[in-house]
Amino acid sequence: MSVEAKAKKKKGGSMKMIVMLVIATLVGGAGAAGGLYAAGFFSHKEEGPKEDPNKPVLVLAGENAEEVAKAHGMGGAGHGGGAAVAGHAPGKGIDLPTPANPAAYQATYFQLQTPFTSNMSDSDAFAQIALAVSTYYDMRVIEAIKTHEMAIRSQVLMLLAQQPEAMLATPDGKKQLQTRIKGVINDVLKQKTGYGGVDNVYFTNFVIQ
Repeated sequence: MSVEAKAKKKKGGSMKMIVMLVIATLVGGAGAAGGLYAAGFFSHKEEGPKEDPNKPVLVLAGENAEEVAKAHGMGGAGHGGGAAVAGHAPGKGIDLPTPANPAAYQATYFQLQTPFTSNMSDSDAFAQIALAVSTYYDMRVIEAIKTHEMAIRSQVLMLLAQQPEAMLATPDGKKQLQTRIKGVINDVLKQKTGYGGVDNVYFTNFVIQ
């Protein structure tokens, strides 16, 4: 065989090996890409924020607030145990909005047993009020109120002591106090558990003497 023929044969063998290497690389690359895709590296699907399991949920009309709470994990660290919800710094939290259509949801009521008594800010008179609250959310809100009732009582009494007698003697003054007490209770719950949830406050007794 001539030198020229040997050179052609060698060149042909080299080209064949290069083609085989390219094919192997492509096949291996496709397999690797498929594996990465299956593992989720190339997935464009974005996961939304995960729902906090400690967050109370709305109770539809006809449902039982306690059963709904149990179905969503009542008894965790967020409610009833007095610990703050993970991800919420002390003193901060989330307001749970009142539903746009309250008639579609079940209201749960809770009476705070001991009345609140305080002197007025501008006279020697004192006011004594009894409170009840309601929520459209599950039983975790009521359990949180029970757990943190001492802190709630302290804040409500301080608020009551700041009210002038003349204001509380009027219907508008009482309504304003209701709104403020609701805000105070929700602020305590947000600080202690991460969430509010009280939708309404009711006076079941109101005496100024």
